[in-house]
Amino acid sequence: MNLLSNLFLPYLAFAEQSTKGPPTEASEVSINLLESILSANIIVQLTFLILISMSIISWAIIFQKWIVLKKTKEENTHLEDIFLQANSFEEIYNTARSHEDSPLSQIFINGYNEMKKSVKHDTEDKTTPPSYQLMEFDNVERSLRKSIDNEISHLEIGLGFLATTGSSCPFIGLFGTVFGIMNSFNKIAATGSASLHVVAPGIAEALLATGVGLFAAIPASIFFNSFLNQIKKQELICNNFSTDFINIAKRNFLQKRGE
Repeated sequence: MNLLSNLFLPYLAFAEQSTKGPPTEASEVSINLLESILSANIIVQLTFLILISMSIISWAIIFQKWIVLKKTKEENTHLEDIFLQANSFEEIYNTARSHEDSPLSQIFINGYNEMKKSVKHDTEDKTTPPSYQLMEFDNVERSLRKSIDNEISHLEIGLGFLATTGSSCPFIGLFGTVFGIMNSFNKIAATGSASLHVVAPGIAEALLATGVGLFAAIPASIFFNSFLNQIKKQELICNNFSTDFINIAKRNFLQKRGE
């Protein structure tokens, strides 16, 4: 059985049932065109299979990425508000632990944990309560930068496939188009006739290959650019959040040299 038989047989049955009365030349040609696609060259059928598979995977990535970015935007906005209104890093830390889907929460948690490793407990003055001051801040900044890179890389998962689909599917469809036209010329050479019944099947294969290639490529390209812009905005938010974190931490904890 041909590769695409299961995909097109329902449409073929519908076309045959919907043909009433004596078959006209146009209806006969239409049915023969569909049958010719089902019996197309194995290379053309493989082309269709590749394009349809890439389209299905692309739409799965699109829906998954749309949900992830929507949730990321909501949780980041919520955590930003908490960060600006909180009275202490401990309060933000406790809240961030309940927002696992937010890149800002992971950035803050990693930065806060690294900051706690870099503090010293000042016990020289017994008359004042203990205070914590940062001895080295480079490790904290590196931890924040690394966390941002990791979170953005996580958000970019799947975009490479969308980019590949958008750029390659038109050419894959064109590859099927070439073979479809070649089939038409081969039939013309074999029959010595260039009638519609002879050339239509091959032309149909060629046009369908082009159409399927564009159907797979256009949505992938549109959503790739849309998601990329959204991720760039989230990266900017993460960088601003990291800058605010560093400024607040330095202002409250950093020990000045010479003191």
